[in-house]
Amino acid sequence: MTALITRDELKAAIDEGRVTVVDALGGQYHAQQHLPGAVPLVRADVDRLAPSLLPDLDAAIVTYCSNPACPNSGQVADRLTALGYTDVRTYREGIEDWAEAGLPLESA
Repeated sequence: MTALITRDELKAAIDEGRVTVVDALGGQYHAQQHLPGAVPLVRADVDRLAPSLLPDLDAAIVTYCSNPACPNSGQVADRLTALGYTDVRTYREGIEDWAEAGLPLESA
């Protein structure tokens, strides 16, 4: 099981520029809205795209999807860990929680 991160911890990490945020919803969902600076990466593309999107195996990475019921963020996090990434956490509450808190979102 991947370690979790809270909304407040993630907000601070984003504000300080010390985390790479991964949107595990990808595609149209990412285009419509995503957390600040998030890169889209779905489970099916992790093996192919992670080396170029996330070149530093020791960088802080946080995955998220829509809400706690969505399995995507955990699946992407688990695969990244299996590929050797050492600091991967999941924001389980997801973009719905982020938006409900009134925090900023971006769109493509």
